[in-house]
Amino acid sequence: MGDRTRPSLYSIPAHRAFADALVAGLLARYGKDQMRLAQGMVLLPNNRAIRAVGDAFVRQSGGGLLLPRLVPLGDPELGEQVGGALDPLGEDDPVPPAIAPMRRRMMLARMVQEEGVRQGREMDGAQAMKLGDALGTVLDQLHIERIAPSRLNDLALSEELSAHWQRSLSLLSILVTRWPAELERLGMIDMSDRRNRLFDRLSARWRDTPPPGFVTAAGISTAAPAIAGLLRRISMLPQGQLVFAGLDQDMDEAAWDVIGPFDPDPVTGRAPPPHESHPQFNIKHMLGRMGMTRDDVMTWRWGSEHDARAVRGRNISNAMLPPRLTGRWRDLKTADRSLAGVEALEVATPGQEAQAIAIALREAMETPGRTAALVTPDRQLGVRVSAHLRRWGIEADDSGGQALSRLPPGTLLIALAQAVAERFAPVALLTLLKHPLVMRGDQRMVWLDGVRALDLLLRGPRPQAGLKGVDLLVEPRGDDDRQRDLRARVRTWWPWARELIGPLEQAFAAAPDFAAQLGALREHAGLLSNQSIWAGHHGHAAASLFENIEGAAAEGPRQADIRALPELLEHLLGDLLVRPQQGGHPRIAILGLVEARLVQADLMILAGLNEGTWPGLPAPDPWLAPRIRRELGLPGVEARIGSAAHDFASGLGAPAVLITRSRRGSGGPAVASRFWLRLKAMAGPQWCSAPRYLDFAHAIDRPHSYLRAQRPAPSPPLAARPRRVAVTEVDRLKADPYAFYARRILRLAPLDTVDADAGPAWRGTSVHEILQHWAEGGVLDPADLERRARAMFEQPDVHPLLRALWQPRLVEAVRWIADEVAADQAAGRRILAVEQDGQADIAGVTLMGKADRLDRLPDGSIGIVDYKTGKPPSGAQVKAGFSLQLGLLGLIAEHGGFPAAGAGGIAGSFEYWSLAKKEDAFGYRESPVDPGGKRGKLVTADFTAHAFSHFEQAVASWLLGSEPFRAQVNPEVASYGDYDQLMRLEEWYGRD
Repeated sequence: MGDRTRPSLYSIPAHRAFADALVAGLLARYGKDQMRLAQGMVLLPNNRAIRAVGDAFVRQSGGGLLLPRLVPLGDPELGEQVGGALDPLGEDDPVPPAIAPMRRRMMLARMVQEEGVRQGREMDGAQAMKLGDALGTVLDQLHIERIAPSRLNDLALSEELSAHWQRSLSLLSILVTRWPAELERLGMIDMSDRRNRLFDRLSARWRDTPPPGFVTAAGISTAAPAIAGLLRRISMLPQGQLVFAGLDQDMDEAAWDVIGPFDPDPVTGRAPPPHESHPQFNIKHMLGRMGMTRDDVMTWRWGSEHDARAVRGRNISNAMLPPRLTGRWRDLKTADRSLAGVEALEVATPGQEAQAIAIALREAMETPGRTAALVTPDRQLGVRVSAHLRRWGIEADDSGGQALSRLPPGTLLIALAQAVAERFAPVALLTLLKHPLVMRGDQRMVWLDGVRALDLLLRGPRPQAGLKGVDLLVEPRGDDDRQRDLRARVRTWWPWARELIGPLEQAFAAAPDFAAQLGALREHAGLLSNQSIWAGHHGHAAASLFENIEGAAAEGPRQADIRALPELLEHLLGDLLVRPQQGGHPRIAILGLVEARLVQADLMILAGLNEGTWPGLPAPDPWLAPRIRRELGLPGVEARIGSAAHDFASGLGAPAVLITRSRRGSGGPAVASRFWLRLKAMAGPQWCSAPRYLDFAHAIDRPHSYLRAQRPAPSPPLAARPRRVAVTEVDRLKADPYAFYARRILRLAPLDTVDADAGPAWRGTSVHEILQHWAEGGVLDPADLERRARAMFEQPDVHPLLRALWQPRLVEAVRWIADEVAADQAAGRRILAVEQDGQADIAGVTLMGKADRLDRLPDGSIGIVDYKTGKPPSGAQVKAGFSLQLGLLGLIAEHGGFPAAGAGGIAGSFEYWSLAKKEDAFGYRESPVDPGGKRGKLVTADFTAHAFSHFEQAVASWLLGSEPFRAQVNPEVASYGDYDQLMRLEEWYGRD
């Protein structure tokens, strides 16, 4: 039986459910004879299409059925899928095997790295892997388009290219010479090359010996020459047929011709660039390569009950007109611009979009037998919708999967690499120790108790690098009771953790290359997780991928710099999408663009319609400039936009369609997709929005009534109110009694952040320690003080930035302090004590305080000095009854509360010694009072009485009385924000 005289070409319009229509036609033609049906073969683009067509056969069979062989044309093992059709081929000249994908990636990355070094361009393993993967993509595109890599050497564009592209082209030319030689040495070929050869052999085989059963190629839109040749052969087979998905047969010839590709200009010899972003470009390009035209294609006459009205197809065609012809929209009749059955939903945020979509899917389930599918390239949106559906107990069939780098096994491996790369810095160390897979099992709770204690201990400035820093941190030191107990808790747990992760530090110190580093990661990930990292289908995927990576790592890039390992690992793990083992709800699906091809549900929700998401931004090619791609004949970077446009147009063909977008994305305001804008512009007044879903989304979590938050004013019983108060707490008590209540009565203390910058509190503590030890030495040598200041910056836990910026200022300031102390001593003033604690019973409570320095003045009175690393309080604040710390310390001194000052001393001087800058110098004195009350300040002799008056009033109201601890009594001076969230400040402030 010879070839047909005319090709057998068909198209299923976009308004028909592709899988159901295809199966209906195949059953009508071959279903009467089950054996004939079983002998047939259906070639489809991907595995999801296989599943969709298989489900359609089940729906329409009405009972038992022998299915034809369903073959995904994109499967790497095409030879095994096609089976006996290739058995007789290649016995004398077998097709060489394809090099394993991971081995190929590693080898290309190594070559890129080596060639870069030869050209003086150093790169780490992560950079080499990314460039190597991009190079592999270029090589595959050259194979697919059947362009000899040697053509790169024939390009004469050096004058027209920037220096960057000239270097890239030079490097690429070297690599495409080295790579074929390397493959020849191995006796292997690229997988894309092997697939081309298999397609060619299959086409030749079917030309000479047509298969006994029917062969149908359906829904394939790839215009690669080898595939186009195979599809042409299938269309000419006696029992062959080619079925396109959504070929636009309503578009007139003028619009069809505008798409391209175009013939070369007879003068310049160059053709204008085609409209690769048009949804019909790929199909038209394929027809051209097959040597056929749109006139050769007939409409598939079978349909199904899931089809939309035929007018939908014409209106999709109008909406997707080439840009230069969109002016036709003005002349369209109402029926030709109608999008009946298509609704649009525009919301403010991605969270609202996900909630509204989940409600629309839930609504679809209310109709028995109705199917619904969410199609979006935004995986984060799909994950959010899945989470919302679970509130109703619905597990959607989410075939998009998640990147392994975002799943627990991948995040543990990356956390391990990050911890080692950052030398166990606090955040990286805690991220590793808190990982849900670490110590999974019976010991998990005990482990977490120790990790939480370490978390508290690591709050503040970073300790010394490496695990040695934690070792030093847990050692006993002079702390308060709470901190001493915390260190003791960590000391009992840390040896256990140290035993587990200590060998990891040693292993990486001795790991010279990438393969050794991967081996250390694998071994310690298993130990830390009790091998749970490799359990379950996520773990199995991780184990399989890691085995491939580790097996090929010896041929991979040189990875000496451990700091690049986390990025390299995340890149490798992020390429693997892990899908659930079992599907979810049979009528609800969440699909990516690839998975959604040829799939149609009763309700199609096309979501994430923002520019940069759908369509996505064209990925830049680091190897080939757009001009080079055009000269070589490779598809442009906008070809993917055309594919995304075809997916969008296909989704619009469902009976009911909901398209959605959010006005704001994760990174800020978002721009509506060009597809959204096209539909809206064409539909005009007939643009139909669906605000009900947004209303439902708002209503589902809206309470029936709101209870207005009141300004908190707790009033604990008298017995619960403290009888001891520090001088530093009095200002807090007067300005914001609620903050005092939270700290002293509820005992809620704010925590520093982990790995915090050395802020004012740390700097103040450090300066006080330096000055204390210097004064206690008794010599008061200026050189000794400067030496102590410089020694502080030599500690390993001091941040280099702090050392660079603050050290010169501090050295200048302490020089000023030494000079001032020397001058005071010469005038008869001497230091009595530094950092001395004192207390006295005043106004019915015990007032406590620590004096930074107590001096004996020449007249026998007491001088009180408070060191400040920043700007001291103003005299106006002191006069208003705030910032009374110095006055209260003087009050304690006058009551004999400081042993060094003796009993009954009079405070005659109150000074702030600030290390801040004033008038081009660091260091100055300032007093909140004045002996004569000048410049609006209090009189020095009245300061302690003034402080006592305000202190007595505060004590009588809040500590010995029943006054409630109201929040923000004096907000103008209540600069404490530690408890704003606890007091729910934003809910009542300015409203009560």
